Amino acid sequence: PNIVLVLADDLGFSDLGCYGGEIATPHIDRLAERGLRFTQFYNAARCCPSRASLLTGLYPHQAGIGHMVADLGHDGYRGDLGPNTVTIAEVLARTGYQTMMAGKWHVTKHVAAGESNANWPLQRGFEQFYGTLTGAGSYWDPFGLMDDNHFVQADGDYYYTEAITGHAVDFIRESSRERPFFLYVAYTAPHYPMHAWPEDIQKYRHKYQAGWQALRQRRYEGLDAANVFPKLPTMAPVDEQSPAWETLTAEQQDAWDLRMAVYAAMIDRMDQNIGRLLAKLDEIGKAENTVVMFFSDNGGESDNSDWSTDKAVVTGGVDSFRTVGQPWANASNTPFRKYKTFLH
Repeated sequence: PNIVLVLADDLGFSDLGCYGGEIATPHIDRLAERGLRFTQFYNAARCCPSRASLLTGLYPHQAGIGHMVADLGHDGYRGDLGPNTVTIAEVLARTGYQTMMAGKWHVTKHVAAGESNANWPLQRGFEQFYGTLTGAGSYWDPFGLMDDNHFVQADGDYYYTEAITGHAVDFIRESSRERPFFLYVAYTAPHYPMHAWPEDIQKYRHKYQAGWQALRQRRYEGLDAANVFPKLPTMAPVDEQSPAWETLTAEQQDAWDLRMAVYAAMIDRMDQNIGRLLAKLDEIGKAENTVVMFFSDNGGESDNSDWSTDKAVVTGGVDSFRTVGQPWANASNTPFRKYKTFLH
């Protein structure tokens, strides 16, 4: 069969509609309805280790990326895929598969022109690559954007989530009828910075003014209604770092509402683009012979940072560089404790 792996970035357990969330994700929900929905599935709680395992089938330390992409001076923590590892793309290519990747790579410390490209996608089994080697960046103008082994510049009315999909759809359309294909689509959404189209943000603006405690409760009830678990687990207590919503000023509440609205908009837009992928498979008659799997590399991101050069800019726009924040990340991971970087 054809194989399509779709990876989200920093997506919380209950962010999807099929897992009790309020964000509109009809295309991902369709996959869940027609396929299998996992309730016990383990990742490595960080971007790089999870991706290393997904690509190699090894534990992160065995693959050489026990933490992030920095050489910590010990085997297992080299920040690069090990020379003795084999990727799923390399294996499938040997059996006749066409192989393509679009999106975030993040399994090598060598990310600049002139550095070793031994662990870049084309050197690791992929015939075509469009995306970024690094972990995060602007959705409007991604740092280190590449087409195959060449650095390129984003232009025009650009949004990274849609560009990833556009190249993935092109690959599906151009794929050979004689050979099966393997497509790895690694979105950066909803990883910070919070960047989204204004029309998507407006769909969710003012929907989070009841706060994170209320959202956790609503999602917990949604998990029950969606029959995600045979027996609903007890919800973990609110994270001790999350302030009580009622202690915030109206201005603070509005700012937090906007952060979550932008985050939801990013997920909504990603789902719309997954719909484009599924529609293309239907259009060319390959849907019934294609295995589609959807993952997240870890849970919601708890960083509260704001790297915007102008703190007065509106969250979600070109000049903002903000995170969704720890309290919302805790809500994203309902019914569990904590957020990204924690293993349970």
